[in-house]
Order: sequence, then structure tokens, then C-alpha cells
Amino acid sequence: MLNLPGNSMTFIGTATALYRLGPFTVLTDPNFLHRGQFCYFGQGLFSRRRTEPAAQIPELPALDAVVLSHLHGDHFDRVARRELASRLPVLTTPHAAERLRGSGFREATPLPTWHTATIDDGGASLSITAVPARHATGLLGKVLPPVMGSVWEYRPAPGARTLRIYVSGDTVLHDELRLIAEQFPGLDLAVLHLGGTRVLGALVTMDDRQGVALLDLLEPAEAVPVHYDDYRNFTSPVSNFLERARLHPRTKVRYLTRGDSLPLETG
Repeated sequence: MLNLPGNSMTFIGTATALYRLGPFTVLTDPNFLHRGQFCYFGQGLFSRRRTEPAAQIPELPALDAVVLSHLHGDHFDRVARRELASRLPVLTTPHAAERLRGSGFREATPLPTWHTATIDDGGASLSITAVPARHATGLLGKVLPPVMGSVWEYRPAPGARTLRIYVSGDTVLHDELRLIAEQFPGLDLAVLHLGGTRVLGALVTMDDRQGVALLDLLEPAEAVPVHYDDYRNFTSPVSNFLERARLHPRTKVRYLTRGDSLPLETG
């Protein structure tokens, strides 16, 4: 069993992370293929995984929910389809929810942009709001599946300070991201999907420059890069992002290796 510290984010690999927030345990974008196994991304794209995840599904604690940014194979793979409980709530795009329900995940919940789902336990609450994300712009954006970013608001008790986490999803920089800064000022943590993936020459995930530009826009207190070296499609080295972000005055960037945990302050 994976040993989680209290109130923390634990990086497993790709965009897969485990969050412990008081009584809640939430998993993001489950990708548990082993190093060397092939992944089908969608739209005819395949790649062999370069890295080993820090844990497998049987090693995870009991989950309250999965937050899935979109339905590509490096975010919801064949291991997740086979081993995650079909009754587990999955908060995702309407596009992904429809397809997951069709494959037996009865609690897949569509979360259109700016809609919120909340779970409660003994006075503690976790609200997850879908926020704008685009896998690509232009014609390519119409071919790739819809993506959601998400903002998480955790309150350990009524009236307590709210912890705010932003998870970008596989987005590129676009104008609607400004609305996140307006709706959710004072983010405590931003988890950025990077990698600089390109399809037909066009970016479909942020590279180092776009990642730092998003920090400039959102000004989170802390940031963690994920989704940067697990497949050959990820061509923008995380070291470039870390070097650029080092000059960012308002955000403390935390680099996590697989299996590392970041404490999350809720007081």
C-alpha cells in the first residue's frame, strides 16, 4: 500500500498524481502502463512508455474520486480500465463521461466548463470546478478530444481557510485561461501538464515557454510540473521549464520525482 503523508500531492508519473486532502483521496489522469509498454493516445498515435510509474493500482489507498482531464491513453489507459472499480466516481468532460459510461464506469460524471462537483465528509468539503482548457487551437483543436482543467477548493471545516489547487489538463496557452485568474485569485498550487507535445508541427501541450507564461498569468504560490518525459512525444525538457521558472518572482516551483510527495498547507 502506498504510504501517503497527510494533506499532500504524491506524483506517480505522467499526469497521474494522488491527492490526500483531509478525509479525501483523489487520483488524477490514471496512467499505469509499465516502462516499455505501448500506449495508444488516440487519433492513430502510439508511443512506448519511457518511465516506470511510482505505484500500481493495487498499491493505492481507497479512492473517493478520479479527476480525468480527457480521454487519451496516457491519461486513462488499459490498466485503469481493467483495474479501477467501475463504481468509482470519475469527474471528467461530457465527451469522456459518455464513453466511460458505455464501457462500464457507471459513476462517470460529466463536468461542463464552470460546473462544480462537491464531496463532503464530516464538515470537510472538496469542490472541483471544470475550467477552460484546449488541447490545441485551430483545426487541430476540433479533431482532438475536449479537455478540462480543474480548480479544487478544499475546506477542512466550515469557515476554515480554503486551499486552492489548479490542475491544467493537457492545454495550450489560450485567451480563456485569463478567466481562471479572474475567477480564482490566490491559487495555492498549480499543477502544469507540460511536455511540448506536437502534432503536425502544432503544440498540443504546453512547452517550457507557455508553462512559464501561464505562471505569469495565474501567479500561484507554488507550482509542480508533470507530464514531461514519459513518452517520446514529450519533447520539451522539464529542465528548460525549471530554468525559466527559476526567474519567476512570485511562484515557488517544486520539482517532484516519481514517488515524491509535496505537503499541502491547509491552516
